[in-house]
Amino acid sequence: MKTLTAMVVCASIAMPLFAHAQSASDVAYCNKLSQTYRATAQLNSTPDATVPTAMSKCATAPGEAIPIIEKALTDGKVTLPKRD
Repeated sequence: MKTLTAMVVCASIAMPLFAHAQSASDVAYCNKLSQTYRATAQLNSTPDATVPTAMSKCATAPGEAIPIIEKALTDGKVTLPKRD
């Protein structure tokens, strides 16, 4: 029973650390997408109004923002930046 308790405690400590690492990677990629969009947005005749909102969520909700910015870029036939 002590082993199971120790495993649960270790897992509960490790999970947030792993989630934070994923989040930092997502934030960095979201910021790259935002930079790419800003650099190419002038080429689009009618920019998508949802993109600026998504870009503002890169730091707090990159999982929500990334698909929106990716779609806007691919719809504009812009090559997506490499995800590290």
